Amino acid sequence: MFTMRGRHGDIASSRYKRVPSSDFIDAYDKEESSEHLLKGTGKDIGHPSWRRSLVHVLVATLSSFLFGYHISVVNETLESISLDLSFSGNTMAEGLVVSTCLGGAFIGSMFSGWIADGVGRRRAFQLCALPMIIGASISATTKDLKGMLLGRFFVGTGIGIGPPVAALYVSEVSPAHVRGTYGSLTQISTGLGIMGSLFIGIPAKETLGWWRICFWVSAVPAAALALFMEFCAESPHWLLKRGRSAEAETALEKLLGGSHVKFAMVELSKSDRGDEADKVKLSELLYGRHFRVVFIGSALFVLQQLSGINAVFYFSSTVFKNAGVPSKSANICIGIFNLSGSVIATLLMDKLGRKLLLIGSFSGMAVSMGLQAIAPSPFVPRTAALYLSVGGMLMFVLTFSLGAGPVPSLLLSEILPGRVRAKAMAVCMAVHWVVNFFVGLLFLHLLEQIGPLVLYTAFASFCLLAVIFVKKNVVETKGKSLQEIEIALLP
Repeated sequence: MFTMRGRHGDIASSRYKRVPSSDFIDAYDKEESSEHLLKGTGKDIGHPSWRRSLVHVLVATLSSFLFGYHISVVNETLESISLDLSFSGNTMAEGLVVSTCLGGAFIGSMFSGWIADGVGRRRAFQLCALPMIIGASISATTKDLKGMLLGRFFVGTGIGIGPPVAALYVSEVSPAHVRGTYGSLTQISTGLGIMGSLFIGIPAKETLGWWRICFWVSAVPAAALALFMEFCAESPHWLLKRGRSAEAETALEKLLGGSHVKFAMVELSKSDRGDEADKVKLSELLYGRHFRVVFIGSALFVLQQLSGINAVFYFSSTVFKNAGVPSKSANICIGIFNLSGSVIATLLMDKLGRKLLLIGSFSGMAVSMGLQAIAPSPFVPRTAALYLSVGGMLMFVLTFSLGAGPVPSLLLSEILPGRVRAKAMAVCMAVHWVVNFFVGLLFLHLLEQIGPLVLYTAFASFCLLAVIFVKKNVVETKGKSLQEIEIALLP
């Protein structure tokens, strides 16, 4: 067994802190040369078991579940909340209940990288759970609008920290051959959170005060995230970056198994920059040597939002209502199609690859949005128009969840160099929240001013632009270690 315990582990730890990565790799050469005669390279001993890391990934995806839950919890409950808190009919106040959470998420995402690099991935998860518990408690017990907005802001900061840290953690603890599959689990978890909030919110309109229960319920998975993360492995990438090599070995043994620790340590050391991670400047990300990968990640998030997906999620009830479908059924249909596509993406991510799924997803979304654009045309019979609107929307959600939903955050966590990964992810997610906010704010106004044909055509055009962008700029990462990807992309 490569992992060292007790006094020997302490000696190893101090030795690793003093020597550079190149010497660390050389220290293995003599010992490994005899093993290579029997086994070949470290990769020839087979893939690490996916079972070891799965439980750690599942705990991390609780943050994604909470993200989905909190962005949808006011969908069915907003009417009851406005009546109980005496702001019914005030559309500005109702909009603030939604947008305050997004504002908090923007702030949380801006600091997520510094938190993840400063205290580690595990502690970052626990820190993101804390404001979600506090915010849910405030929202559940408030007697006025100010208390609700304060609670939503706290929750927003938590969900701003959670998704980028989840993408980092999942990519850093997953074996390369299942990293895409595990990355898709975050999208599935988000879908389950959305559906969970919709189902729990169903009695809200009939049962007085039920909306308070909906907020209290969210504190349970948040507490579970904080508790279970205490028993999960820390990211070996982060540990090695902090000079804690012995702990990185222990984490790798827990995640991959003892026979894979040695090779994984050598791979990690190839891209290790030691304490340089603390010296990352914002200028490096915005116009320095890392600008290209940050630009690719930010552009993918921008195109994801400009495709119109959140306009669909936020305002789907209106389309279904025009088709004579009750809002409850509409929301459940959206949730089922979103979840189904996420499950399919999980099965295909490590088979077809990230780039092909992105191209297929954005292409399908362009076609779907085109169907919705022509539906209101006077040349289309009313019955056919309803089928085009509803069918196009469901197809849009399904194709989104196949690629454009789960891939950008996973791909970004793979292509960003380890030294800047957390902070660059924070910048890209902040861009995501800004565009998300403005799409939600302006959609209904633009729909009224320029009409569905022009607006939906614009969304479809952005989807086609995304296809071109992916073909020209995105590299395939399936089956490659994070170190292989980083070395290949280094300028």
